Amino acid sequence: MQAEELSYVIVTPHSMRKSRTGGIVSRLISRTGLDLVAGRMFAPGAELVRRFTENIVSAENARHRVTQELIRDYVRKNFTGEREGQRPRVLLLLFRGQDAIAKIRDVVGHIVHERTSGETIRDTYGDYITDENGTVTYFEPAVLASLDAESVEENLKLWAEFSDSDGGILDDVITYAEGATVEKSLVLIKPDNFKFPNIRPGGVIEVFSRTGLYIIGFKVHRMSVAQAEQFYGPVLPVLREKLGAEKGREAWEDIVEFMSGGRPSATSDAQRREPGTEKSIAIVYQGEDAVRKIRDVLGPTDPSKAPPGSIRREFGQTIMVNAAHASDSAENAKREMEIVQVRENNLKPLIENFYARS
Repeated sequence: MQAEELSYVIVTPHSMRKSRTGGIVSRLISRTGLDLVAGRMFAPGAELVRRFTENIVSAENARHRVTQELIRDYVRKNFTGEREGQRPRVLLLLFRGQDAIAKIRDVVGHIVHERTSGETIRDTYGDYITDENGTVTYFEPAVLASLDAESVEENLKLWAEFSDSDGGILDDVITYAEGATVEKSLVLIKPDNFKFPNIRPGGVIEVFSRTGLYIIGFKVHRMSVAQAEQFYGPVLPVLREKLGAEKGREAWEDIVEFMSGGRPSATSDAQRREPGTEKSIAIVYQGEDAVRKIRDVLGPTDPSKAPPGSIRREFGQTIMVNAAHASDSAENAKREMEIVQVRENNLKPLIENFYARS
């Protein structure tokens, strides 16, 4: 059997600002069939950009070399500094699976001005515009990726090296008007979206983009039973009052199992603290009135009562299997982010451990 590979995609600052993240994530997951194992937001510093761009230009083929030079210059210009009150935000997505590098390459695609079919990510979200003399007047690659195993490993190790200093929850990259009421809200894209490779995780992100809020944190998370118990602890007395002590407890354990893969009553103390078997994506959104905006787009708990166009109407199935969770207050957002450890850097050890074994 072919060995697994790591590969990555970096969503550019322009794609982040234009809220194209959801569409990009949809294509990457559904068209590659790879496992999205980690993701981390970065506000790249000058040293990371300098070292990242040193080896971008390598092709001997003149046409490919021109494109690589465009990408190098694009990164140097757009990955640092400040524009319209924002420092550039990029999202690094890490994938694992057989033939991962080639699969990512095929879905990302090349960027050339002749092709506008929409078949690849760059066909759809990228731009390569020239004038009548062939001079490039506008260039936007949409995403960045490496096309061979050597450069994938080199670049992943580099971004892992800077993942603490330049990555994580980007609290201070957006400038708001004086007096603005800025909040953070936590969104969990729930495990029902990851039963098989599909567009649902990206589709949920796409709908949340309607809020106009900023993604400042991103983590692929496997909630432990202990974390799920703590996260949904406030729900237990509500269910007991509504359903009775025994049935309420059973319903609460169903929720914990759905989110973590394990039932508290059937899990040992040691097992409770281990990462669960079910995958979620934790996203931190920031902006004015963030909690209300996110809740409005999410819709009520029962998908059958959710309005058209809301996430739970579009993607939910039942009261429990309802696509996503969102904090109901700024205070709860803070509590929930601590439980799922959104500031934890699980990208770096994953990369280091993978290449230490290979």
